[in-house]
Amino acid sequence: MLVTRTFSKIYGLAGLRIGYGVGAQAVVDLLNRVRQPFNVNNLALAAATAALGDQDFLTESFELNLRGMEQIAAGLKKLGLEHLPAYGNFLTFKVADAAGVNRRLLKQGVIVRPLAGYDMPEYLRVTIGREHENARFLTALEQAIRG
Repeated sequence: MLVTRTFSKIYGLAGLRIGYGVGAQAVVDLLNRVRQPFNVNNLALAAATAALGDQDFLTESFELNLRGMEQIAAGLKKLGLEHLPAYGNFLTFKVADAAGVNRRLLKQGVIVRPLAGYDMPEYLRVTIGREHENARFLTALEQAIRG
C-alpha cells in the first residue's frame, strides 16, 4: 500500500507541484528507481517545510473549505440537484445533460470537471473555492441548467 498526499489545496501550494508518499519500503524503493531525477525543486521543498509548520493557515484553509462545501451543497439543493457525499475539496453532483451544462459553464468562464470518462456521464465535479467564487459558480450553474 502507498498513501499519497499533496500540498496543493489545503496548504495553498498547488503551483509548486509538491506532495509526498508513505508506504512499504519495497514499494518506495520501486518508485524511487523509476522517478525522474530532481523531481522537486528547492523552492517547493522550502515552501512545503514552512507549510508544515503553519498550523494557523491549515486551520483557516480547512474551515474555509467546510464553509464552501456547505455553501455549494445548499446551492445544489436549492437547484434540486443531488450530490455525492464529499470529504475533500470538491463536490460531485448529478445534472441532466452534464456535457451540455459543462459547455454552457465554460462559455461563462466557469470550469468544472466532467466525469463521463469515469463512467459517470450525468455527473460534474466542482472544486470548493472562496465564498464569492462559489456564489459565481452557483449563479452560472443555474443559468447553464436553464440552457
